[in-house]
Amino acid sequence: MNSVLWQPSAERQENANINRFMKLVREKFGVDVTGYPDLYQWSVETPAAFWNLMWDFADIKAAQKGEVVLSHENKMPGALWFPDARLNYAENLLNPHEKRHSAIVFRRENGQTRRLSYSDLYRQVSQLAQALRNDGVKPGDRVAAVLPNLPEAIIAMLATASLGAIWSSCSPDFGVPGIVDRFSQIAPKVLFICDGYTFNGKVFERMDQIEPLLKALPSIQKAVLIPYLKSESFRVSKQVTLWQDYLRGFPENHPIAFAPMAFDDPLFILYSSGTTGPPKCIVHGVGGTLIQHLKEHLLHVDLHPGDRLFYYTTCGWMMWNWLASGLAPGAELVLYDGPPLYPSTDSLFDLIDEFQITVFGVSAKYIDAIKKSAVTPKNTHDLSSLKTILSTGSPLAPEAFDFVYESVKSDVCLSSISGGTDIISCFVLGCPIIPVRRGEIQCRGLAMDVDVYDESGRSLQGEKGELVCKTPFPSMPVSFWNDPDQSQYHAAYFEKYPGVWRHGDYVELTDSGGMIIYGRSDAVLNPGGIRIGTAEIYRQVEQVDEVLESVVVGQEIEGDCRIILFVILRDDAALSEQLKMKIKQQIRQNASPHHVPAEILQVTGIPRTKNGKIAELAVRNIIHGRSVNNQHALANPEALEQFLRMKQSDRLS
Repeated sequence: MNSVLWQPSAERQENANINRFMKLVREKFGVDVTGYPDLYQWSVETPAAFWNLMWDFADIKAAQKGEVVLSHENKMPGALWFPDARLNYAENLLNPHEKRHSAIVFRRENGQTRRLSYSDLYRQVSQLAQALRNDGVKPGDRVAAVLPNLPEAIIAMLATASLGAIWSSCSPDFGVPGIVDRFSQIAPKVLFICDGYTFNGKVFERMDQIEPLLKALPSIQKAVLIPYLKSESFRVSKQVTLWQDYLRGFPENHPIAFAPMAFDDPLFILYSSGTTGPPKCIVHGVGGTLIQHLKEHLLHVDLHPGDRLFYYTTCGWMMWNWLASGLAPGAELVLYDGPPLYPSTDSLFDLIDEFQITVFGVSAKYIDAIKKSAVTPKNTHDLSSLKTILSTGSPLAPEAFDFVYESVKSDVCLSSISGGTDIISCFVLGCPIIPVRRGEIQCRGLAMDVDVYDESGRSLQGEKGELVCKTPFPSMPVSFWNDPDQSQYHAAYFEKYPGVWRHGDYVELTDSGGMIIYGRSDAVLNPGGIRIGTAEIYRQVEQVDEVLESVVVGQEIEGDCRIILFVILRDDAALSEQLKMKIKQQIRQNASPHHVPAEILQVTGIPRTKNGKIAELAVRNIIHGRSVNNQHALANPEALEQFLRMKQSDRLS
């Protein structure tokens, strides 16, 4: 069993929302739940009772809840949650206890700061909702956005949701083809767009995108332009309106008429990465998104009114939607637009102290980058407000756990979390009342019947296998867009184990009830018939000082698989035979001889998705001579060129 790095104090446990929830379970159901394992077991055995109580505990606002919580409970997919409910997502985010309380603080990389109270937010959402309604936006219409992580994105999303329309967004670093690949499938009526953005101090103009987008997306009847780079007037067409002009003339104090929506009515359309084919349009429902996010915010993250919630994200990642839902418990959102290590390596830690952030969310890649720098945040920052650090995007290595507790803060709940776009939430995540163990995600999510299966569908404990979920949960996708017979939906999740959700992660369920993720199961390496998760190798390579980043893939050769490791080195390092031996020795001693790569090659860039995830499958396709479709779905498609040159020069044969 992995060593315990953090234990919650008695005071923290006593004040945790989850303890109040367990008290309700004991009182209402007479069930003896005294800790998280008891509560988890009760939640997966009686999901209808759990989610019914969760609705009441979270004080969900609804025109109607209905008597039925779950019907067709044995169908997956096909189960129906709260089939008679009528509610509105935006109403629940705009209805906090204290209207004067700050709702959003926004920081640009240049230091510009803006704040909005809940009253300010309500007022602007009201104006925009009136404008959209005036333009004929109604329930079921799609509203799209290409925006940075700024308050107007939250405002536009809430105004869209208030009308019962469907929101879909991506970040402005997407090129026109990547945007069109996504939005052309859903035919949006309105598009929100900006004139550009900044990154690492550089200005990226985007005015030249507007005309090509409008031409490629004929469904758009109105484009609303946010002047993010320049405040002066623009020459715009009749089809394009400036944000401030679009709101002008609509009263600020007009009560919002929230459209009552069915629990499974569409709310968001998110997209798969699109690196292996056209991005799939994943539709998430109003009620499932709301109640799942409230469960995670209240019980797993332990958000309280007045907490300040930060997650480093873009509008193209589901963590942006997850972050936005933090308004419902009355938290203040801290939005940041810019690179995480600019203008200095510890810029995000500056934000913690300046804005008194209590919950700080970043990627595992970011934590590793801080670890490899000379920064020791506990010596340079106060961090007294910080109570929880969240990490996702890729597995968090055990050594990164050590770094956080040794160099950031010793009394903090470090919650590695994992789920994704497919469920707009988490399968495994943190808990404020149980220990943090080195290298482990703390627990499975409440009412998420998560298990580990072998290839034949046998349940595993303490062995590596496929992450599955055996029973329905509210935040399953409502559908895929343009998939009337649900064939794509079934193929994505239910083909391998009929009636059981296969998520595509290669994992291990530990004796403590935690989870270790070893990588994506479709990227699992198989040398000599031994299954190896890519994260097992990344963990060791990250310990080599000379290596900044790496990508590892399996190459099929002569009926077997050999491991190829590509590394990005520090500027002052060279890939000598001595360094290759050092890397191999690190892997051999701390993993196994089977993990040692057959070949180590140096590259200057590693392809990543727009969300920052390593595109292992794209590299694997190239080294096998296969094409990489939809390269514009990558943040840096030019990084593929050196892999292609290596393949063409027979360095990979």
